Amino acid sequence: MKLFVNMLLEWQSDTEASRIERLLWIDPSYTDVATIELLNPKALPVWQKCKDLEEALAARQAHVLEIDPYASLLKPEDTIPAKHRERRDQAWEIIAPLVENKDGRIFFSHGRGALLNAWAEKTGCTKMTLYRYLRRYWQGGQTRNALLPLFSKCGAPGKERQSHGKKRGRPSRISTVTQMPVGVNVDDKVREKFSRGIRQFYENAQGRTLQDAFQKTLEKYFHKGYTLSPDEVLIPCLPPAHELPTFGQFRYWYEKARDATHALTSREGKRRYNLRHREVLGDSTQMAFGPGSIYQIDATIGDIYLVSSLDRTRIIGRPVIYILIDVFSRMITGLSVTLEGPSWLGAMQALENAALDKVAFCQGYGVEITEEDWPCHHLPEIILADRGELEGYNADNLVKALNVSVSNTPPYRADWKAIVERNFRLSNDKVIHWAPGAVYKPRERGDNDYRFKAGLDLHQFRKLMILAILDHNQEHRMDWYRMDEFMIQEHVEPYPLDLWNWGIRNRAGHLRVKSRDILRLNLLPTEQASVTYRGIRFQGLFYSCDLALREQWFVRARERGGWKIDVAYDPRRITDIYLRLDAGQRLECCQLIDAEDTFRERDLYETLDYIEIRKQQKELSRSRKQQSSAALNAQMEQIINEGKEQTSTALEQATGQSKRSRIKGIRQNRKEEREMERKAQTWQLGEKSLSDHSDKVIPLIVPAEDSEPELPSDAEEPQHEASATEPIDNQEDSTHVPQSQLIDKLHKLRPKMWSDDE
Repeated sequence: MKLFVNMLLEWQSDTEASRIERLLWIDPSYTDVATIELLNPKALPVWQKCKDLEEALAARQAHVLEIDPYASLLKPEDTIPAKHRERRDQAWEIIAPLVENKDGRIFFSHGRGALLNAWAEKTGCTKMTLYRYLRRYWQGGQTRNALLPLFSKCGAPGKERQSHGKKRGRPSRISTVTQMPVGVNVDDKVREKFSRGIRQFYENAQGRTLQDAFQKTLEKYFHKGYTLSPDEVLIPCLPPAHELPTFGQFRYWYEKARDATHALTSREGKRRYNLRHREVLGDSTQMAFGPGSIYQIDATIGDIYLVSSLDRTRIIGRPVIYILIDVFSRMITGLSVTLEGPSWLGAMQALENAALDKVAFCQGYGVEITEEDWPCHHLPEIILADRGELEGYNADNLVKALNVSVSNTPPYRADWKAIVERNFRLSNDKVIHWAPGAVYKPRERGDNDYRFKAGLDLHQFRKLMILAILDHNQEHRMDWYRMDEFMIQEHVEPYPLDLWNWGIRNRAGHLRVKSRDILRLNLLPTEQASVTYRGIRFQGLFYSCDLALREQWFVRARERGGWKIDVAYDPRRITDIYLRLDAGQRLECCQLIDAEDTFRERDLYETLDYIEIRKQQKELSRSRKQQSSAALNAQMEQIINEGKEQTSTALEQATGQSKRSRIKGIRQNRKEEREMERKAQTWQLGEKSLSDHSDKVIPLIVPAEDSEPELPSDAEEPQHEASATEPIDNQEDSTHVPQSQLIDKLHKLRPKMWSDDE
């Protein structure tokens, strides 16, 4: 193997450490070669035979190194500081005549000493300096940059200074004047106090500055004691400043031992660290293989105020904008501009728009396009959202019926769907910022109110957004987009529409197509309803449908009890609800029954608000009912107690009356009481008034209703008293009178009753 100047040879031996040599000079006869050890700080050139080196290489006793450790010295001149170049040039001027001599005398040891002595006298440089320059030049690859000052090795980098009783570091201004060392050295004890102060006063959510944390650390860990203030507050006593560490020392040791991730997380929290300070090593495009692999969806409140289309003098506030964007191509595939708050209702409109024919959609707003201008009318394979609208039971239908997976980012991690987040900024810059009524900066006192400048209605603003989206899809050049090798080979331009079309041709298979009715059915929110004998009960209202009538659901519910079913509904129209049949592939419309006609064509939230108010009123009426029941019970109890007390007093006064005598006189007592009641309650019509001179009055007496006829004396009391031990079935009712006999007796008694009353 041929030998060359500056070649590096590494010698390997089982007994010695590896030795690296650099070839400095080869004599013209290719017999001898001068080498020098690379890592020996006292090395000088030595001579070896070329033949011996070639044999060592052939026998694998040595091998050639391909990487030169001094290759980093070969750098452009403009990257070298001026002071470093100046020092290099000074050293080169001293040794240049020695190393540029082609006779190689400098490599021979027997004449080198005399040559360097003479040269030292001529240049005024010491012999030791000459040896140092030459050694650096030879070991560094015999280039001028090998003489650059090695300031990076100064100060023992990576090693901590040891305290030897003297003040280390740069002297302070006071030390410069007084010539006395002022300050303290930072030892292990001081560093421990620094660490505790950093943890307690700086690396926390309070947000103190490092200077404030240093002051708190001095007060906490470097005081000599406390003094008591007049208001009995303990004040720490600090030593003189020259006996305390300085803020520079505190900052130096903090920066030296600082863990950036831990410090930022402690001060700003894990959420803000992940959002603002974490490393960014990935690319969202890598997540998507082709068009439709992943759509990102998000909502924002538009920075613009709109007016009503019915009365343009009325300001209706700011719209809510939903956007779906394809991760692979950055193509905007769906749009929704509504007045609904960020909710599932707005998200489902955007998802429906993503699957709509965009030609017909744009025609509805007076924008004429072709299929090639906006060829997006599909659902994706995966939708990436932010734990808002697409989290819950409503999103389950996307997975189960529409075969669309839903992924949600962690909380407060908008950077995980930065593509759609950035698009909102583009929309503001292109459209919203220049429209009347735009919110472009915080309003200060004295500024004109931008709300009064509102001039667009919802229809016009949607048209502006459509035009902006068409411009984005066709003309937004993304020079930062990372093309793969296949795109580069086919010269694909970095426009969303071009990337979409290329992906459809080469990486298809991720898009989904569904009919409009099935899509809407599975996008509508779903809840449970109850089948009852009065109808399908949902949100307090009752519905019916042909399927339920054919299969006699309501009859079965009355016979066996109700059951639960899943229904889909549109919150904007409560008149109809929908049964999702065959796993969401078929629908059955249910309509309000006639009895619920009051709520027909009403909004769901308006209806629910009314039902909720009814429930609240019922809850509030509970206090009234309880109070009235309490008053009734108290009055009843008073009357009962009064009656019991009077009866008890009367029984005590009636001596010698047995229980049998009290029972035996029930009929007679009833008759007497009835006669008294008749006299008290009798109606008397045609009474003589003060202005009437007629002496004759014809009274009309009407017997009291429900009065019982007077029975003959032989039927008044029972013939015998039943024994207590006699069975109830054998006891005879002595007061029983057959019906026919009773009627006859009533006819006989009627004339007598009327004559007695008269």
